[in-house]
Amino acid sequence: MRTCKLIFSMLLLCLVSFGEITKANPVNKIIETDICIYGGTSAGVIAAYTAKKMGKKVILIEPGRHLGGMSSGGLGYTDIGNKYVVTGLARDFYRRIGQHYGKFEQWIFEPKVAEGIFNEYAKAAGLEILFKHRLADVQKDGNVIREIRIEDSSNPARQTDQIIRAKVYLDCSYEGDLMARSKVSYAVGREANKEYNETINGVQLLNGHQFPDGVDPYVVPGDKNSGLLWGIRNAELAPMGSGDKKVQAYNFRIALSKVPENRIEIEKPENYDPKKYELLIRLKEKKPWNSLNDVIILSHMPNGKTDINNRNGFSTDMIGENWDYPEADYASREQIWKRHEDYTKGFLYFLGNDPRIPAKIRAEMKTWGYPKDEYTDNGNWTPQLYIREARRMIGELVMTQHHCEGKEVVQDGVGMAAYTMDSHNCDRLVVDGMVKNEGNVEVGGFGPYPISYRSIVPKQSEASNLIVPVCLSATHIAYGSIRMEPVFMVLSQSSAVAAALAIDEKIPVQQVSVAKIKQLLESNPLVDGSTPEILVDNDHTASVQITGDWKIENKGGYGPTYLKADGDSKNLKAVKYIPAVVKTGKYDVYVYFPKLGNSSARTSVEVSANGKKVEKVVNHADIKVEGQTSGEWVSLGSHTFSKGKKGFVQISNKNADGETSADAVLLVPSKS
Repeated sequence: MRTCKLIFSMLLLCLVSFGEITKANPVNKIIETDICIYGGTSAGVIAAYTAKKMGKKVILIEPGRHLGGMSSGGLGYTDIGNKYVVTGLARDFYRRIGQHYGKFEQWIFEPKVAEGIFNEYAKAAGLEILFKHRLADVQKDGNVIREIRIEDSSNPARQTDQIIRAKVYLDCSYEGDLMARSKVSYAVGREANKEYNETINGVQLLNGHQFPDGVDPYVVPGDKNSGLLWGIRNAELAPMGSGDKKVQAYNFRIALSKVPENRIEIEKPENYDPKKYELLIRLKEKKPWNSLNDVIILSHMPNGKTDINNRNGFSTDMIGENWDYPEADYASREQIWKRHEDYTKGFLYFLGNDPRIPAKIRAEMKTWGYPKDEYTDNGNWTPQLYIREARRMIGELVMTQHHCEGKEVVQDGVGMAAYTMDSHNCDRLVVDGMVKNEGNVEVGGFGPYPISYRSIVPKQSEASNLIVPVCLSATHIAYGSIRMEPVFMVLSQSSAVAAALAIDEKIPVQQVSVAKIKQLLESNPLVDGSTPEILVDNDHTASVQITGDWKIENKGGYGPTYLKADGDSKNLKAVKYIPAVVKTGKYDVYVYFPKLGNSSARTSVEVSANGKKVEKVVNHADIKVEGQTSGEWVSLGSHTFSKGKKGFVQISNKNADGETSADAVLLVPSKS
């Protein structure tokens, strides 16, 4: 009898399992590769390019139709904080942007230009890319991912699936779906301050992007029974610093054009509802209009375009409408995405057409329209929602506020970050009878800090062949500093190098030598065998000689510090940068100048190379600092340097009529 029951149970289990299997589409193709990268974001492209150039067989999977994620999706006004942290192929990307616009490097750019460069990387490496495919399942054997199943994201019900079998997987998506499906530990929302002994995590009611006091939240002002206006949550404010599952607001980084021949009029969108924007009218009753910039950050891009971001209490952020997104299924995510699109297009139309908006603001808004030459296959609207934060892995090490502020410093860094600890608002509710936003945090003032390799790999017991450079292991507030596109690119290049080493040495990714990763990145930063450029920063004390009295400045330069001399030019003050040249050759020489409040109109620079000395005078009126960068590189021309430490670049206060800065010198192998 027991035998019969056992046989029946086994048959039943087989039938159930067969039923589960048949729910999936039949497998059309099995692909075997070395490295599988999920997500064609900027990180995904750089990782795939790196791995392919290192001789690995690579496949890149992108659920959409475009490469580059937010970097080609409208975020053209680059958030970075300090260029020093942008290295390798990430730096190469911004140099290629610069070449497109006739400059050395550039940090503000049009979406189509960025996408074109990502496509160039893909073409140059001969990448195999599966567009319009998304994750359907992950199969593991213990802690090893054996294969993943992907489906056609444009028509999952009727298309056959594909199986990808790889030695190492990289999750470069903004959502962390591969990580989650692999049963790796992760967090969503905000940790309580007490969890990691932080001070600015969890619930925070601060003044950034906030409503002024006195904005009435009710449909009928003063009448609680009339209900709340759209966009306000009916709940009480939780204790400061307490944790929750709320996610900082998403929005679209909007590309518009003011060039008449390239401008499409912003018309009334579908599902338009002016009630969604009533709070803006209430806000402006308390804080009257000055310009369109009152409610949007309108950053000007090349060729008459914009990168529009959220500003003040009511803007493009759809606060609270994204909480379910990280864990939602694909259909629910599409609905959330569509609500964000409807809201944003409606907001732009409202600004240009609602009679309660002052005429001058409406007229200003109507000078802008959708660009004809952007997103031509998507109705001239970006295909990428700005998913500022979704899941965050809980890996071998969790980056925290303490790492950002330099109170804890990791020794296994494979990238650096430097941006302010930044969170957009997470909630909008009633506080003391007034509308208030909650969750915005903007705390900076610290220099570049290393990001641990242990924060981009899972615990080995959970997944030994997975690396996660985007949804990495960090608390909510630390992630707010790390989550910048250039940093994702840097970490993804390190991830690809680590993956290649893990394959070559047949070891778990957790056991890869960080020293080897760093050595490979330093010796071959562009993974093409080219001669690395030479950076001499004032912090490289063995390569810097200082004459006279210079003050060390900790903010606003390139790297951790820079040097500043006062306006007294009677006594010579000089800083000599001595590069260690590995290979004799011609180099393009650059000097970095940070922004100074009382800068000299000119700076004298002497270049000594190959037995020749040349003196240059830099006119600071010609230096244009663009974007959110701390300064700019200024060219000193091409010079031939001999091998060794025989040449130098010296900055002095000679003939200065104000403060002089000495920050960093860069030698780039000349292509001419």
